[in-house]
Amino acid sequence: MEVTLSLASVLGALLIGAISPGPSFVLVARTAMAISRIDALFVAVGMGLGGVFFSVAALLGLQALLVHVPWLYLTLKFAGGLYLVYLALRIWRGARQPITLPDTPQLSTTARKSLLLGLVTQLSNPKTAIVYGSIFAALLPQHLPPAATLALPLLVFLVETGWYSIVALALSSAALQNAYLRSKHHVDRVAGGVMALLGLKLLAATRPLS
Repeated sequence: MEVTLSLASVLGALLIGAISPGPSFVLVARTAMAISRIDALFVAVGMGLGGVFFSVAALLGLQALLVHVPWLYLTLKFAGGLYLVYLALRIWRGARQPITLPDTPQLSTTARKSLLLGLVTQLSNPKTAIVYGSIFAALLPQHLPPAATLALPLLVFLVETGWYSIVALALSSAALQNAYLRSKHHVDRVAGGVMALLGLKLLAATRPLS
């Protein structure tokens, strides 16, 4: 049960991070509106593959290290809580800022290039690497069962690809696009509030490992 709750917390935190508009959101939105729904869906798959890369890297690096250095686990967990609170403040403060879709050159209309574009965009975003490292260190148990370790990258792929696929499908419709833009303020405030509560909970629960 503890492992299941930890995985659910990780996926929930990653989903909240993905929902808050950033470079990945702008790329998927731009592709959906300027090119085609299919291209935007392949960009979404690229985002999911990028999430798999970050999750595997975080698991391989952090899990092995934290087992042998318990104090580092405590430190990173505390730092993860601070980062989530910081991210929540950023989301909250930016709630009223409009989303600006940049004027970019025509993107490729081939599925392969759209997928690679999404993957490269995800991998080139340093904030994504920080988010994965912080969330994994903060929310995963120190000893993660092998089955959960293997399942986590797949679940991350489903969360990342699933969310950006929803964005691709929704923003390829003018009516839904306008509805989202009108509700951005409320969506960001809710996301920021949830992220802040999660970070404060981590900070309050931080204690030396037994």
